[in-house]
Amino acid sequence: VTLQRIVKMNKMEEDELGSEDITEAEIKQIAEEDFYNKLASSIAPEIYGHEDIKKALLLLLVGGVDRNPNGMKIRGCINICLMGDPGVAKSQLLSYINRLALRSQYTTGRGTSGVGLTAAVMKDPLTGEMTLEGGALVLSDQGICCIDEFDKMADSDRTAIHEVMEQQTISIAKAGIMTSLNARVSILAAANPAYGRYNPKKTVEQNIQLPAALLSRFDLLWLIQDRPDRENDLRLAQHITFVHQHSDQPPMLIKPLDMKIMRRYIALCKKKIPMIPESLTEYLVSAYVEMRKEARNNRDTTFTSARTLLAVLRLATALARLRLVDMVEKEDVNEAMRLMEMSKDSLNHMDDRTGR
Repeated sequence: VTLQRIVKMNKMEEDELGSEDITEAEIKQIAEEDFYNKLASSIAPEIYGHEDIKKALLLLLVGGVDRNPNGMKIRGCINICLMGDPGVAKSQLLSYINRLALRSQYTTGRGTSGVGLTAAVMKDPLTGEMTLEGGALVLSDQGICCIDEFDKMADSDRTAIHEVMEQQTISIAKAGIMTSLNARVSILAAANPAYGRYNPKKTVEQNIQLPAALLSRFDLLWLIQDRPDRENDLRLAQHITFVHQHSDQPPMLIKPLDMKIMRRYIALCKKKIPMIPESLTEYLVSAYVEMRKEARNNRDTTFTSARTLLAVLRLATALARLRLVDMVEKEDVNEAMRLMEMSKDSLNHMDDRTGR
């Protein structure tokens, strides 16, 4: 068989045009003062607000570093869940990340089964042998899997994700086939609260209604509430009207970066493997102990466990990667802790603080 032309089907052709390495001039264009905010605001600039959520999504794209101490695996992939009222642009953020990521799969909860996420055993029509067909999580290995309407999935199908979110593998034992498939994937999920809209008269557990085993596997869980606020509503309406009229985002203080440059810069960041220096050990340990103490005293509704500390380490490593350095600094840990606190504040009925 002679092949005339091979076309890559998982992304549109124009998305793949800028796949060559990033140039020095482009790095200089990005690495200006306040480049962290510049990169974050370049994610879905047509969507108003959500500054901290965009920063978290930027870190999800960059990812942390996998560690393998004595054969045990500690994942570097960052998992994020966006939960909120209808009409707060959750699905739009997911579809933008799906377009921006070098490798990604997009799926919805109601139209997805556990087999569709992991792997299906199929019978080959020619040979009659059983074969494995990879699902969405296998196909997005070393990429991102965006799952919309996460709350609409059946509980039996949702349990298929548990192993992937921590061990980063999918174990199969079906029809005489026993194997383990790699699924080194970051999961970005979007869900509505149990009652359609968030009900402030009920507890967080009653509103979310997802098992604790699953929630603890998400590094960040953001609750986006649509609260009436005259000033904010006015700016939001002006933003939406401008985008609708001009098919472009309104003029901003920071000019958003082109998607191709973003993709090249993220690919460059992923090549860095930053280490956490010994000098930060005591600071990290004391910060985690303080978080546990606060959670115990406040009867915190979120789950503060050892996974929370690993999430802080992953976020701090992703921030170091973003700066293209080989060592994590104290500022990276502080920003990781700030994002963690902001996500918890969003769950604990506190006022939304944008961190500006």
